[in-house]
Amino acid sequence: MADGTIKKLSEDVVIFIFFRLPVKSLMRFKFVSKSFFTLIESSTFINIHLYNTTSRDEYILLKRCFIQENNQYKTILSFLDGDDDDYVNPIFQDLDVTHLTSTRNCDHDQLIGPCNGLMALMDTQTTILFNPSTRNYRPLRPSPFGCPQGFHRCIQAVGFGFDTVSNDYKVVRISIIYKVDYDDEYPEERDRKFEVYDLGIDYWRELDNLSRELTPFCVTHCSQMFYKGACHWIASVDIDAYIILCFDMSSETFRSLKIPESCHIINGPTCRLALVHDTLTLIYYPYPETEIPVEKDLINIWFMKEYNVYESWIRKYTIRGLLIDSPLTVWKGYLLLYQSRSGCLMSYNLNSNDIREFKFHGYPKSLRAIVYKDSLTSIPRESEHTKQVHKF
Repeated sequence: MADGTIKKLSEDVVIFIFFRLPVKSLMRFKFVSKSFFTLIESSTFINIHLYNTTSRDEYILLKRCFIQENNQYKTILSFLDGDDDDYVNPIFQDLDVTHLTSTRNCDHDQLIGPCNGLMALMDTQTTILFNPSTRNYRPLRPSPFGCPQGFHRCIQAVGFGFDTVSNDYKVVRISIIYKVDYDDEYPEERDRKFEVYDLGIDYWRELDNLSRELTPFCVTHCSQMFYKGACHWIASVDIDAYIILCFDMSSETFRSLKIPESCHIINGPTCRLALVHDTLTLIYYPYPETEIPVEKDLINIWFMKEYNVYESWIRKYTIRGLLIDSPLTVWKGYLLLYQSRSGCLMSYNLNSNDIREFKFHGYPKSLRAIVYKDSLTSIPRESEHTKQVHKF
């Protein structure tokens, strides 16, 4: 056999092995040789490695808060893996990110993603883009847009995703401008603002005329998901009229999807978006009252089998009598992760109906969880004025 053929075969074997290695191992191989470094850093390898992973390679990123003195909150990220018995175990040491988020509240910061392996941790002022596998992060430039004196800007919804047309990542924020009136319990809404941040050029801009095109809506807290090139939120257009509001990252236009069951802003049920086997999923759950009537004490999980086709909604699971504060995500396609009313991380097995409590807890209602896969995706940094990429 010719030397060239042997060399080509050995390269193919290396690539085959590398595709199946976790990012933690690949990061070590980068410094073994120049050829390994070039291969692992190439965009072709990064993309194939990302889409070569399976549901067995799924990890969990858990965000939780703890109350401290003076009603300040400490924010912790936990990076978790699962074993064959569906227990979760840490793969890294817990990470204190209190300095990157607000310390004044525990439930208004959002953990968003993943998008090509990247995630965003956002509150009303700060946006941190990071890769949980490589542990690289970059603080984004704050939005320069405020509001006139006598008015208050309230961030209603945030989103993060990828624009395939411009080949760039974007952050979107939807804000409501209120007239300040300390004597009025319900201040008057004066305007809505829509902001987009382009990561590649490190620039914030406002989108004009969108308020006139949209029916007034209210976005449900912590309901964001990026899917099929668009940010999706659960939004209400009336007290009992809910939709899935979508913002296309390329065209920068809004549209909506109808949901299969009604929700109610006060009495419930309420719902949460999820992805299960790459299928748009809605989880309906009861409003967490002290006592829940029997007829309301159920969780319905719906799948949209064909995206953007209302008739394709099917109710896949119904769960009764599960004491839950709110669902977090679905892991491995069959484990519903949720937070209990006391702030514990719990799981419900959709196949066996088994309930499990994990050793991870936080301040009630502060838990957020995202399922992600190993990724080598780098965080773009396009100019000398862009903030540096750091290491957790």
